[in-house]
Amino acid sequence: MFSIIVKLSKYLLIILFAVFTYLGFAAMRKKTESGKSLLLSFQRFMLLFIHLLAYTVIYIQKDRDTGVIIFYLVQLIFFVVVFTVYYIAYPKASMQLVNLMCMFMAIGFIMISRLNYDRAIKQVGIAIVSVVASLLVPLIISKSRDLRRFKYLYAGVGAALLCVVAVLGRLSYGAKLSFSIAGISFQPSEFVKIIFVFFVAASLYSDTSIKSILITSAIALFYILVLIASKDLGAAMIFFFVYLVMLYVATKEYVYSLVGLAVGAVAAVAAYFMFTHVRTRVIAWLDPFSVVNDEGYQVAQSLFAIGTGGWFGSGLFKGRPNDIPVVEEDYIFSAISEEMGGIFAICLIFCCMCCLILFINIAMQLKDRFYKLVALGLGTAYGFQVFVTIGGVTKFIPSTGVTLPLISYGGSSLLATLVVFAIIQGLYIRRTDEEVSREKRRPGPRNTFDEAYSADDSDWNRITDNFGETQYERYEEDKETEFQKR
Repeated sequence: MFSIIVKLSKYLLIILFAVFTYLGFAAMRKKTESGKSLLLSFQRFMLLFIHLLAYTVIYIQKDRDTGVIIFYLVQLIFFVVVFTVYYIAYPKASMQLVNLMCMFMAIGFIMISRLNYDRAIKQVGIAIVSVVASLLVPLIISKSRDLRRFKYLYAGVGAALLCVVAVLGRLSYGAKLSFSIAGISFQPSEFVKIIFVFFVAASLYSDTSIKSILITSAIALFYILVLIASKDLGAAMIFFFVYLVMLYVATKEYVYSLVGLAVGAVAAVAAYFMFTHVRTRVIAWLDPFSVVNDEGYQVAQSLFAIGTGGWFGSGLFKGRPNDIPVVEEDYIFSAISEEMGGIFAICLIFCCMCCLILFINIAMQLKDRFYKLVALGLGTAYGFQVFVTIGGVTKFIPSTGVTLPLISYGGSSLLATLVVFAIIQGLYIRRTDEEVSREKRRPGPRNTFDEAYSADDSDWNRITDNFGETQYERYEEDKETEFQKR
């Protein structure tokens, strides 16, 4: 009986996850809230079914250890509490994002449990603490009107954290990534990504003059140089790409992007000649099998795992993903591909794409330029990190040692990503409030901009109905600049 469950599980997991993925895209097309809510409820059922089936297999493969049942029940309660808290405390939140967030964590818990059970226990504990710590973030983001005023605070705090790592950080695989306090390891670059996005948004949302761009670029360059000095090149790539995207959206000037790409190309060539571990990764990328016993071992084992798994996978505990060094951190996608199968891995990529589309959609619908840039920057950071991680393990690009958000093992990455999701939820609530305010408070005729602007905050959206969005945004920016000068 148990052997039949184990053999059938890999096919059932693929079918269930494919249905989960389809429901996510189907919900995006639904125009009515009732129809969308029904699909998302069914999607949550798929998530819990996948989680139950996977831990049934883990229970069997671990000789029916009762500790696995307790561990599963702790996770089940955790997911139910997350769904319930968001449903009650944030009824205007995007439950689709909550579903995706929990699905990614569930896949991470399952694979880490298979790879390193002790680390899985630690990861679940970190997830519980992180979700609790991030629960107030949507409220702060949705209600605050002062976050744009702290650009130099963002710049200073972010730079200080990176400098501390560069000076005091411990070496990990040739790079200074983290430092420890009371035995707890922190990787500040994960959190500085968020601070960096807020800094760039605060700098460029209302002032895209040459002077402002030069100052912002200089500070951004300092961040990237400190990361390069720490040999954290994966994070440096993400910061660089996020800045280019935010700069283009803020200015609409192609020339800045072209100049940035040219500078990035020169910097990449320079890094190749300056850093030994960069040359090692490039060699491993170009032909890992020619140096399979040395530089190319990790990439070669990753490719073996993906190829061995095929479309349907070998099944949980039936593969050899532990042959890949650091598999539960940098190469967890390879482990998923080997044991869950290529179809499951492709569905995971589609779920990440769905998440990115939701991020960008929220950004595009926000009226406030500052928050629009924040949502876009965080979405870009998430999407590019997924691309860099999966691209590295599949030999599409050189490996950079970046984690797969919410899935890979790592406390700092997990907490920072949950904060990102919480910020996006706050912006989604803010967007929903804007739409509700616009619908419920249709204005009568107004004679002047100043009369409209003198209205309380809840009436600001009325201006767009009489004067047009472009004029309104320009007028609001002028008023904001005048206020800041005073």
